[in-house]
Amino acid sequence: MKKTMNNEDFLEAYLSDRQKIVDEALRRYLPDEGGVPHDLHTAMHYSVFAGGKRIRPILCLAALEACGGDLAPAMPFACALELIHTYSLIHDDLPAMDNDDFRRGKPTSHKVFGEALAILAGDALLTEAFVLLSRMEKVRLAAEKRLAVIHEIATAAGVAGMVGGQALDIRAENHSPDFEGLECTHRLKTGALIAVAVKAGAILAGANDEKIQSLNVYGSHLGIAFQIADDILNVEGDSSLMGKKTGSDVASGKVTYPSLLGIENARAKLAEHIEAAAAAIEAFDSRALPLRVIARYIMDRKS
Repeated sequence: MKKTMNNEDFLEAYLSDRQKIVDEALRRYLPDEGGVPHDLHTAMHYSVFAGGKRIRPILCLAALEACGGDLAPAMPFACALELIHTYSLIHDDLPAMDNDDFRRGKPTSHKVFGEALAILAGDALLTEAFVLLSRMEKVRLAAEKRLAVIHEIATAAGVAGMVGGQALDIRAENHSPDFEGLECTHRLKTGALIAVAVKAGAILAGANDEKIQSLNVYGSHLGIAFQIADDILNVEGDSSLMGKKTGSDVASGKVTYPSLLGIENARAKLAEHIEAAAAAIEAFDSRALPLRVIARYIMDRKS
């Protein structure tokens, strides 16, 4: 008798398969490591292939699948999201930002290549994301649909999204805690790129407005949930599993969900957002199973 795969086994197999697909595509799309200037290309590859979980591109592909779309045309968009995310991590780790020495268990870019080259590697990855999205031979979609998704991604990555959230996060250090401000910061800093990954997948699949809106709600709740989980792990996570030091938020005086609400209330808030995300896609059929199990994974993750 064939054994039925449980959700945990399904998730492990699904994430492993999609990580492999995304990594193979990133190697095709990213400029060759031996390019000129060599040290810049080496720094770019170092951070992109440092062992990331590829959650954002995988969410894009999962949303696309939930709407019955084909993976191939969406791969440049999924990979562009990962390039943008990696650039943000390189810059976030810099001494002027979070001043982290390790990322994914390896020395951060500026520790290996120096601050100047790390900044340039981040700049290059951000720019390469949009070079990729604008290449007609890579993105075989109608111009109108392609431009619509590029606009969504650019908005989520910029001042109205991730970069704006990072600025708010810096401003909030050592200031009086404010829940509304905290929610706004993380909706932009972490939530925007996660939400747009899901929304982009729906748009690329040609989903109707109702499905796009449902998936946008799912992605918005998931993005905040991801940040709450990060905040909790920064307090009580295992640094050997996380690949970076814990306790840095407290040391830098950051306002986080645990510092504002306490650990137990932060966990309750995390569960609340996960449940809201799941409810948003309740009407979807079995093709949305990856989105459902990813939501549970984000709540239970250890790294």
